[in-house]
Amino acid sequence: MRTQRLALRLALRLACGVTAALLASACAATTTTAPSTAPGQAAPKGYLAEADQSLPAGGTLNLSVHIDSGAATGYDPQLADVATTWQLLSLSYETLVTVGPDFSVQPLLADKWETPDPKTYVFHLRDGVTFSNGREMTADDVVGSLKRLLASKSVWRGQLGPVKSVTKDGDRTVKVTLSEPYTPFLAALANIPAAVLPMKEIDDKSVDPAKTLLGTGPYVVENHRQDVSWTFKRNDKYWAKGKPAADAVNITIAPEEAARIAALQNGGAALATLGNVDSASMLAGAKNVQVVTQATTDFYYLMLNTQAPNSKFADPRVRQAVAIALDQQQIADVALGGKGRPTAVTPAGLPGACDPAALPSASKSLDEAKKLLAEAGAQNLTFTLSIFSTEPAPAVAQVIQQNLQQAGITVKIEQLDEASWSGKVYGKAPAEFDAALSWFAGYADPGMVTKWWNPETAGFNVGFMKPDKELNALIDAANKDTEQRDKALSAVCAKADADAQMIPLVTRPATVAFRTDALSPSLYATEGYGNVLRLIADARVKKAQ
Repeated sequence: MRTQRLALRLALRLACGVTAALLASACAATTTTAPSTAPGQAAPKGYLAEADQSLPAGGTLNLSVHIDSGAATGYDPQLADVATTWQLLSLSYETLVTVGPDFSVQPLLADKWETPDPKTYVFHLRDGVTFSNGREMTADDVVGSLKRLLASKSVWRGQLGPVKSVTKDGDRTVKVTLSEPYTPFLAALANIPAAVLPMKEIDDKSVDPAKTLLGTGPYVVENHRQDVSWTFKRNDKYWAKGKPAADAVNITIAPEEAARIAALQNGGAALATLGNVDSASMLAGAKNVQVVTQATTDFYYLMLNTQAPNSKFADPRVRQAVAIALDQQQIADVALGGKGRPTAVTPAGLPGACDPAALPSASKSLDEAKKLLAEAGAQNLTFTLSIFSTEPAPAVAQVIQQNLQQAGITVKIEQLDEASWSGKVYGKAPAEFDAALSWFAGYADPGMVTKWWNPETAGFNVGFMKPDKELNALIDAANKDTEQRDKALSAVCAKADADAQMIPLVTRPATVAFRTDALSPSLYATEGYGNVLRLIADARVKKAQ
């Protein structure tokens, strides 16, 4: 559910700059393993760490993150379109289902469900769930929440697929009927925009979800200062026995990575999100600080504007030449310290994802790229690549520049602040840029991100991308073909590779650091929705902060 605007929420810092020399040797970083569940025990499969449940509950957890929720959409989870907002709202809101460490769909507010046929889902709601005001969650809240989302302008509405009807059967059962099979449906329900809202209070206007967080989740907001801080207290009415473990969570918004690092070093924060791929080396001498890399299905991609007047990329041969000349592995090794992975349209790391090495462009040479440019009359192609100035975007852009230079293409890098970058990329239709760098959240199902390659569904890219009817048909087919889905997704990946209006590059890892003397956290090894706070209710505070 999320659009290109996710790229605006990057706040990353890279210690080692990229030079031509780095194309031969990526920045070195210390790889570390998180502490185990308890001394002498390894973290379970699929986890970087699991909270030590033998530690006493209580205490305050202090966190430091790089950016706040999106102020423009307020607190309404259905309008949340950036991963950082999902993280923060997940402390108070929950969904019918969630995803496990292996991307399997698992129960949450629905404790079980049946699929009597490929178009029908029957959810049985968990008993004993209340909103933080004490009112019991009912089927009316679930039905109303889904209908509200389907009727909204939320970008997540398209991820739910072809929903025909949402009805209830008593207070504990909800049935969703689709007009045709849609494989990603359960995974789409597992993200915060599909959270269950207090519809009685919303309907009687006693609660405005844009201004008030009233959910079933483990924490309740006490105070929020936009771009400064959040204060959460435990929801004493939370349905999960023994959770949340911490009494309170304080979150400081610190855009500068140096401030987050300092908070870790001086004990002001027990956990911080970092953007520097070399953070492990930077913090190697810090006592009691552990740095881990959490893989994600998020990925960087290159946008080539075909909608601009006199577009330099109107000819598909030019776009294909660019795709051929890009060295994804080099981008991963150099700009991301070896922690990213080459990817196709379907995010690397997800079950059923396409192999980027099998894409048509991967088997072609630089000579073939040059030939395509010559055939298109673009031998001396020069274009401007617009990027946001926060790292590692500049590092990624510099490797792209070096790659394309080998094919005779000159790239001028234009670094902009986030607001200016957003205005240039999304401000007008047609958009006013040659090419731009961004990143997608990869989600938890390989078919979900493919929908953004259809601008008629995505919306955000209508200003720079032309719809391709054949590609759109392949996307739709892949998301309803349960029998030969891998083959159908491979067809999508190959067609998108040939179209090359948006070119997938490499996955975007997340760096997390925490104090081992202050915190025992739970962290998945790979995150599908970019939510480092997903398991925050399990975290154990080791001592007062």
